[in-house]
Parts: sequence; structure tokens; C-alpha cells
Amino acid sequence: MQKHEILKKITEVGVVAVVRAETSEQAIEISKACIKGGITAVEVTFTVPNAAQVIEGLAKAFKPSELIVGAGTVLDSETARIAILAGAQYIVSPGFNLDTAKLCNRYQIPYMPGCLTITEMITAMEAGCDVIKLFPGSAFGPSYVKAVKGPLPQINIMPTGGVSLDNVKDWVSAGVIAVGVGSELTGPAKKHDYQAVTKNAQAFVQAFKEAKK
Repeated sequence: MQKHEILKKITEVGVVAVVRAETSEQAIEISKACIKGGITAVEVTFTVPNAAQVIEGLAKAFKPSELIVGAGTVLDSETARIAILAGAQYIVSPGFNLDTAKLCNRYQIPYMPGCLTITEMITAMEAGCDVIKLFPGSAFGPSYVKAVKGPLPQINIMPTGGVSLDNVKDWVSAGVIAVGVGSELTGPAKKHDYQAVTKNAQAFVQAFKEAKK
């Protein structure tokens, strides 16, 4: 799948499920629950045990039309390459790393680095990053996106951290292209309640759609 197609699919659903789990089995169950709820973009973080195997398993189990699987908490280019070889279709980091940007550009894989300041964002954009992950989004909230898009109207921002059902509309109104959601979405998985995760997924997808109208 081409880079622009991956980005298009992510922005169409508008919600990226950030999957953190104590075991690889739990990560797979969370991912399946999110997919069942209509979230077709899942980010498996490298804090998950055997994350590369989880990514590989999901990439084999689901068609690209059903799931765009990405790797999160990728701190360096070595980890990014492992993730890409396992089948990751996009790479997400908590911060910006130039070597990772170069590697992803080489393989035409979208790289979404975590940035907070204008300087970090410009640096990432100059390195070819199409989407900037505002992280932690909870630090400043939706109003910060509006402020950033004043001098940088062309920037594509995806906040992660601080996104809830109550404020999805505020983030979208501020101009984000998608939102990354972790514990607000996957929290019930701690009690192995995957049906609740699916319900949360449905609610987030619906909230994003309504906010985009």
C-alpha cells in the first residue's frame, strides 16, 4: 500500500487506537476489539512484550482494507526497521528522531513523531514527516492546535494523550486530522472486558464522524 493511501485511511477513520498491554495476547485481543468497533488504525506500542510478533500476527490476520497496523513508542531507526519488516505500515514516536525519519522516508512509510514546540514541529516537517503527533496532547489541549495552525496552517496534527469522548469535537474543531486514543479507549481491557473496548471504539468513531460534519 502506498504512503498516501495509508495516510488517507487513517484520516478517514480519524481515530488511531494506541495499544498498550502487559502481554502480547492481551494486545491482540485489544486490537481485535478495536477493529470490531470500527477503528481500522491500530498502533501497537513497543512497550508491549514481543511487539514485533504482535504486529506481524495482525498484519497477516487482517487485510489492509480491515486494518492499518502501525508501531508506536519507536525510539530509534533500528526499532523502526524491525517494525516495518514485521509489517508495520506507519511508525509513531513520543519524540522526533532524524534517523527514524530518514529510514521511514527510504521505505515510504509514514512517520508520526511526537512534538510539542513549534521548533520541533518545523524540524519534523522539514525531515519529511506528513503528520505530527502532538504529544502529550493533555499538556495544552485543543486551543494549542489552533495557536499552532496560525503560523503553520499547512501542518497535519494528530494529538495523543488527553483525548476523550467529551473533547473529540473540540480537537476536530481546532483542526486536527485524527486523534490517537489510549486508556480512554482500551481501559476496560485491564478487567478483560473486551466488549466494552469495542463499545468505546464505536463511540469514538461516531464522535469523530459527527465532529467532522
